Amino acid sequence: MQTIGGIQRTSLVDYPDKVACTVFFNGCNFRCDFCHNPFLVLNFKKGVNRETFFKFLDSRKKVLDGVVLSGGEPCMSSDIIEFIDEIRKRGLLVKLDTNGSFPEVLEKVIDKVDYVAMDIKGSLGEYREVVNYDVDLEKIKKSVEIIMSRAKDYEFRTTVIKSLFNEKVLREIGELLKGAKRYTLQQFDKRNEMISDKFKNNRLFSDGEFHSFAEIAREYFSEVSIRNL
Repeated sequence: MQTIGGIQRTSLVDYPDKVACTVFFNGCNFRCDFCHNPFLVLNFKKGVNRETFFKFLDSRKKVLDGVVLSGGEPCMSSDIIEFIDEIRKRGLLVKLDTNGSFPEVLEKVIDKVDYVAMDIKGSLGEYREVVNYDVDLEKIKKSVEIIMSRAKDYEFRTTVIKSLFNEKVLREIGELLKGAKRYTLQQFDKRNEMISDKFKNNRLFSDGEFHSFAEIAREYFSEVSIRNL
């Protein structure tokens, strides 16, 4: 059973247009250098147990619209189905944040969640180098397919890092996700603590460059948004 590394009691940004709390699960198979939750990936943070979390949820269910399952990687949790069911019993919406490397789990939960956000780390040709893990790229493609064909609502999103991202990468992502309705470009925040300091001195794209990327992305997606500028 995957442990909970922490809870954000109230969030107005993690679930679009909803008031939510966010549950951060310990553990992830990826080792992205720019991950800003290293305590969840490398040194598991002692958080709250399930019973304590659901007591908290009962005290807040009149305030909250939903719960965001984040991490780490929630799909690594052996009891994720039961966890989602317990949330839904309380009449709350469920949003799942995932890296898409567990399509077999996604297949089981896709009809139980109300919103899915999948991180697209880069072009498939460079995926393994970006995530520092020998990920099965067919699994990434399968998760994209499941989300686009079955999710009630969803978005794909990419954290934009200057040394890893350019127009070629964006267009390759666009081809991978072509037909998807929503795509988000997230500005890299180097102020956060990360798994490594590899990108600490990385220069950020300017606002103008970022908006230029968004215009290119609109060739592939119905809705494109920008975060963290």
